[in-house]
Amino acid sequence: KRNDKIGMFFFFAFAISTSLIWYFEERFSAQRWASHPKSRYKMAEDIIESHVLIGKTKAEVFKLLGYGKASLVNDSLKISYSLGKPPSFSKPKKEHLIVTFNKSVVVKVIHLIE
Repeated sequence: KRNDKIGMFFFFAFAISTSLIWYFEERFSAQRWASHPKSRYKMAEDIIESHVLIGKTKAEVFKLLGYGKASLVNDSLKISYSLGKPPSFSKPKKEHLIVTFNKSVVVKVIHLIE
């Protein structure tokens, strides 16, 4: 019985912590992305995990995220968007969302920390 109680305690602790993390994580919104550029880092994980940009054209990405800094690397177009600087106890690092295009559609999105 004691092991059952301990197991239930850890199960509920895990369920509650997972729910709280999900609840307080910011979801991507094109309006919030445009109006709060210094806090975009809060939405980067949702953009990547939801695959919201994968398969979109440049025009569709520009409509959602605006225009970023473009570069051509190994015949792939990469557009970088500044995510702002999250709060930190050490020196804050610059963060970027890198959107990679192949044949005019998004094939990869990564979160880069400098």
